[in-house]
Amino acid sequence: MLDLVATEELLSRHPDADEGQVTFMRQAVVSRASCARVARACDLPARMAEQSPRQGSELAAQVASEAVAAALTESVIGAAWLDLGPEATRGAVRQAFAAELDAVAPGHRDAKSRLQELAAERRAPLAYELLAEEGPPQDRRFVSRALLDGAERGRGRGSSKQAAEQSAAQAALAALEDAPC
Repeated sequence: MLDLVATEELLSRHPDADEGQVTFMRQAVVSRASCARVARACDLPARMAEQSPRQGSELAAQVASEAVAAALTESVIGAAWLDLGPEATRGAVRQAFAAELDAVAPGHRDAKSRLQELAAERRAPLAYELLAEEGPPQDRRFVSRALLDGAERGRGRGSSKQAAEQSAAQAALAALEDAPC
């Protein structure tokens, strides 16, 4: 449902954008980080914890997890769609994700996509390597590095392997921008 509403809104805002541009913009809007931000803005993790029969530090770590917060947002959107209908849900999703919808524009590329394009231009192989998994299972943190032509160009951390790779790609892009030609 979130993908549908985001796509409709992006097509409405950017009628001249091609399918590929809309895909990249939608990915930014509906990312795990975006969904987690919305959950926290609506206080969903705390509300879930209040209703749980379990208590303690394990529950607190679970509801603090980005993955759980994102899943809460997606669940609430699905439940609203079924209970309230498409129109009410569309309006709520547009409002909740307004910052993300406003932030993207045609040509938007995430860090991994931009680094992949740069690697292709340079005809240099690009790889990501997982360096560490830290923390308890319900609150895992990952550390990855981006290797361009075999050399480490950036390291990153995140609550998922994908997020750590995005962070590493962002660090690599920043390092490459600062490097002399």
